Amino acid sequence: MTETKPRGMWALRTLSAVFLLAAGGIHLYLVFNGVGGILGVMFVLNAVAALVLTIAMIGLAGGLFRLASVLSLLFLVATLTSLLLALTVGLFGITVAWDFMLVPETVIVESLGIVVLAVTTLLAFRSPRS
Repeated sequence: MTETKPRGMWALRTLSAVFLLAAGGIHLYLVFNGVGGILGVMFVLNAVAALVLTIAMIGLAGGLFRLASVLSLLFLVATLTSLLLALTVGLFGITVAWDFMLVPETVIVESLGIVVLAVTTLLAFRSPRS
């Protein structure tokens, strides 16, 4: 039983990293396909942050991993909330429609990523400290 717990946590860490990379990749793709201005700059920063958090999710252990998992969860919550605000009431004067490039896919990826990261974070804090 002790062998499956680390494998299960590594599977969650890897899946969390995949969702972070996917979210950052979507934002970078949008920059390379026409999103410019201040929104493009924010998307590039989003992609860089997603990459840093992905590396942290895979490479850190112990308390630093717990911190990385919390920050990663908050990161995806913030990006999804920003998108939902832009879709509804606008965010910093930016509004977007559901039919804009990759909006539905982004909502799905970030929503699933939030669920995976929530489980990963919960299990990271429930496991005994190493």
